[in-house]
Amino acid sequence: MSLLAAEGGGGFVAPGLEEFFPAVFLFEGTGFDINRIILVRILATLVLLLFLWLALRKATLVPGRIQSVVEMAFDFVRKDIAYGMLGKKDGDRFFPLIASLFFGILALNVTGIVPFLNISSNALIGMPLVMALVVYVVMIGAGIKAKGGLAYLKGELFPAGVPKPMYILVTPIEIVSTFIARPVSLTLRLTFNMLVGHLLLVLCFAATQFFFFEVGGISAGFGVLTLIGGFAFTLFEILVAVLQAYIFALLAAAYIQLSVAEDH
Repeated sequence: MSLLAAEGGGGFVAPGLEEFFPAVFLFEGTGFDINRIILVRILATLVLLLFLWLALRKATLVPGRIQSVVEMAFDFVRKDIAYGMLGKKDGDRFFPLIASLFFGILALNVTGIVPFLNISSNALIGMPLVMALVVYVVMIGAGIKAKGGLAYLKGELFPAGVPKPMYILVTPIEIVSTFIARPVSLTLRLTFNMLVGHLLLVLCFAATQFFFFEVGGISAGFGVLTLIGGFAFTLFEILVAVLQAYIFALLAAAYIQLSVAEDH
């Protein structure tokens, strides 16, 4: 029996993009519509805030286990990302933004492998786009504040050391790479990684259910393989969730550094 059999024929139907457009169940038509993905986004945010509050509300000089884990995570973001890309002075200045991006993205990514949630809201382009635009505005604002408006634009569009006739080619490339490619790449990298990961997980576990409960018999052996594949992809998605949060925060710091640097 074909895995891609038509739904009407009772066969297995592979997951599609409709997974990311669930029905609205609250406040429909009000502009504050809530569907399953929005609910997951709200829950992830509340759980993250509650966890950090519980872990740090009674912080002590000799931290307990939970406080130690949280402090180690913040220390990692501060030293490996903020200080590593921006130095201590600018690293401290932009640390709140970078930490918010890292932990916020991580929380929204992890929901993709949490039972009964099973989807990351970062698999829809809206949330990654908002975060990329925040980085974009901060990047430009930091450059203008550090150098002045005209000096910032001159440095970005007319790099020092380039022969003036070459600006005919270089300047359009700089416009695209600095002001278009950076926010677009931030958005699409995060969105596509979480989207593909969700589809792979749904495919594996839906196929497992199909082989075990609808086909049965000898074909159930294929269900064992898809179940093992599902668990393997789950472990891989945990790695991807952390890695994508790290990459997004690291690139955000790198873009800000490029804006405030004297020469690049």
